Amino acid sequence: MSGGFLWYIPNDVKAGHRGDTMEGAAVSLDRLTEQAKAIETAGWDGALIGTGWGRPDTFTVGAMLAARTTRFQPLIAIRPGYWQPAQFASAAATLDELSGGRARFNIVSGKDSLAAYGDREGDAAQRYDRTREFMRLVRRLWTEEDVTFAGDYFQVANSTVQPRLTVRGDRRHPRFYFGGASEAAERVAATDADVQLFWGETRDGVAERIERLTHLAQALDRDLPPLEFGLRITTLVRETSAQAWTDAEAKVAEMARTGGAGWQDHRGPVAAGQQRLLDLNRRGDVLDDNLYTAPGKFGGGGAGTTWLVGSAEEVAASLRRYAELGISQFILSDTPYLTEIKRQGDILLPLLR
Repeated sequence: MSGGFLWYIPNDVKAGHRGDTMEGAAVSLDRLTEQAKAIETAGWDGALIGTGWGRPDTFTVGAMLAARTTRFQPLIAIRPGYWQPAQFASAAATLDELSGGRARFNIVSGKDSLAAYGDREGDAAQRYDRTREFMRLVRRLWTEEDVTFAGDYFQVANSTVQPRLTVRGDRRHPRFYFGGASEAAERVAATDADVQLFWGETRDGVAERIERLTHLAQALDRDLPPLEFGLRITTLVRETSAQAWTDAEAKVAEMARTGGAGWQDHRGPVAAGQQRLLDLNRRGDVLDDNLYTAPGKFGGGGAGTTWLVGSAEEVAASLRRYAELGISQFILSDTPYLTEIKRQGDILLPLLR
């Protein structure tokens, strides 16, 4: 099974994210480095680093962790509006060069506390039009010199980003990961993303979205290499299936008791992709072979809404079935984060490699 295998670093100021048992200040360079080095040692390619206003600056965290590791690849979540394209292109090029080509970026267009950092938001169509323009312009700044551009949202004149990016094989620049399930989001993914990320939908739902996005890319005359697809999901893995389900049900019982405290990164309007996950529970608490939908009933959000539960062999088999549909990039996690980095690195990752 080929592809990329990343973990997740929550990047939060509060302990207890999604049931994590770590206590004390979550924003500690030593603590974050411990996770990044464990990810590297366990054989993961890197980690997605979460973003959002009210959390530590993701780019800064990613840069620090890249400096303290040798192979760890930070997938840094960033937002148009929080960043201007030329500022971001320069910062990203600098990090990529200094880290030896290890930077990846997840472009986030969902709801946030925009006014808190001076941004404004129109309707969904405008938000995603801006995202498309951002990605287009950043790519030009990475691959061209003396760029002049006057768009609906961004403008630059005679802009040359330094340092120039080193071409590494067929990689001309860092890749853009992107999520979103609305029609406007999918149109952006089809034309401008490198990797479209899905949350933990059923296999039939993922297959349907891959088919739609592939056709949409053709219809919209995509002028980039073929769109790749990734899965961001919680994986609860134990030595036996029975133990995995016992632990999963105990976690959900605790979520029910606490109202899902710590399991939602953002409370507010439900995005299209989140609603797709929440709707799955109407079909049953367990779908496909081992996709557990009950967490979404008790406060689970995002990648914590649905979980793949089972022995390492069972979870690996489910992930292989997603790969057969066309998924090539996987971002997995469970809590306690540090414990699970090592456990799943030991017993799950070898079955996927």
